[in-house]
Amino acid sequence: MRKLLLLLLLTGCVQVAEQPRFETVTYDIFSNNMIHYSSENPSQYETVTVSSQDDGREIRTELEIPKFNGPVKITAKVNLRPIPKDLISVHDKWDRAGHVRLVNENGPDVELLKFMTAYGGTTEWEMDVSHLASLLVGNCEFAGWIDTWVTPAWYIDFTLTFEPGETVNPTWAQPLFYDLEYRSGDSASTTIDVPELGKIEMYYLVSGHCSDGTGADEFEPKDNVFYCDDSEIHRFRPWRTDCKQFRAINPYTRRWSNGIWSSDFSRSGWCPGDAVSPTVINLELEPGTHDMKLLIEDIRPEKDGHYGYWRVSAIMVGWN
Repeated sequence: MRKLLLLLLLTGCVQVAEQPRFETVTYDIFSNNMIHYSSENPSQYETVTVSSQDDGREIRTELEIPKFNGPVKITAKVNLRPIPKDLISVHDKWDRAGHVRLVNENGPDVELLKFMTAYGGTTEWEMDVSHLASLLVGNCEFAGWIDTWVTPAWYIDFTLTFEPGETVNPTWAQPLFYDLEYRSGDSASTTIDVPELGKIEMYYLVSGHCSDGTGADEFEPKDNVFYCDDSEIHRFRPWRTDCKQFRAINPYTRRWSNGIWSSDFSRSGWCPGDAVSPTVINLELEPGTHDMKLLIEDIRPEKDGHYGYWRVSAIMVGWN
């Protein structure tokens, strides 16, 4: 009987039933939630399901995500809206760094969508985060954060859409680094255990800034260097020269004395009013224990209370 069944399978006379594919589903993780700054009343905009931290600049919520059958495409989408102050102005006119991240109790947090707000403008972005499928399952805690200093400031919507995918998702994921203020003299390092994998990639999200809005490290490119077991494996300079195209969505951008609009300047890996796309780095690592390190060179040191700094996060993923 077994030989007959095998013969029928090989000749196509018997078809094996495919596993049913799931229906597309969208989760509203944040919906019209407020992010603001108030040391006196940081929790004034909390809801039953969304709490606040960092004097209101960070909000958090939890969601139970099922394990989906087969390959899955995951799309993260964020919408930001400044709070009107009157008919002609808003409370927060500035470009602010922000993100939505997955809180990781057992290691570095994982940024899902990293962005810079516009100068007081409404923005919306989508990002494919299918490479994080192995982490976006079970009980997940999400944090939304904007580096604002006013109240009220921004409304945020954030959704995750799961739909049947066409490519196999990574089977392994290892968060490496997460740092909102990587400064001169710092280095990010970790030790990881790599299983036997056929393909490995690193997703790196980075933006360079300076505390006074002038000079390095926002307006001068700097080398970002990755090391594995003390050997350099990747070096590059995050840099955006296309910021001028976003001027129309920056309603409160202003001209400098040299005639250039503040939203137009080239910057270290970001533009006002745009999301930050990950840098994807292919890696060849043998199975076993490895020491990983990130070093950003020549960061502007602190002087007179001002300094350069970087916001960085990295995760390694792999396929069997």
